[in-house]
Amino acid sequence: MIRDLNIKECIRILDTNYIGHLAYLFRKNPIVVPITYYYNKAGNYIICYSAEGHKIKAMRNNKYVSLGVDEIISVNHWKSVLLEGKFEELKGPDAKYQLHEFANGVKKIMLTKEKKNVHFISEFSSKLHSEGIPVVYKINILEITGKKRNFKPDFNKKPKAKLKVLK
Repeated sequence: MIRDLNIKECIRILDTNYIGHLAYLFRKNPIVVPITYYYNKAGNYIICYSAEGHKIKAMRNNKYVSLGVDEIISVNHWKSVLLEGKFEELKGPDAKYQLHEFANGVKKIMLTKEKKNVHFISEFSSKLHSEGIPVVYKINILEITGKKRNFKPDFNKKPKAKLKVLK
């Protein structure tokens, strides 16, 4: 059975993951791309960065975006969070500070969840060195919803009806 997640469960999923799917409008077309993100729990926003390109231009034109984050074990065991938010480009010292928070936060999650001890942001993202100065941005969260499915079939349960075999 599919059930709603409460806000605490949604926050836990955002807080313990760092890969999601960002949805935005490019011209009049919806686009969904995987991104690396960090959830700032104290400020209740998402921190991201990207090279200058059509994604950034699109979000500058239409600031409303969505981010989906999933924890999938199987078709019958998963949790999914969807947040609606508003893009905010950061500049100067604030951008530098938030990029530092992003890097430290993602590294901490990788160490905790995957036992991967990365030292530099370049070890999990090539955008900083290959594409010039990054655009650092926040997604200010407007709404969070979530769903989960945890179906466990009982293979020992006897069927309710029996079939008669005719001879």
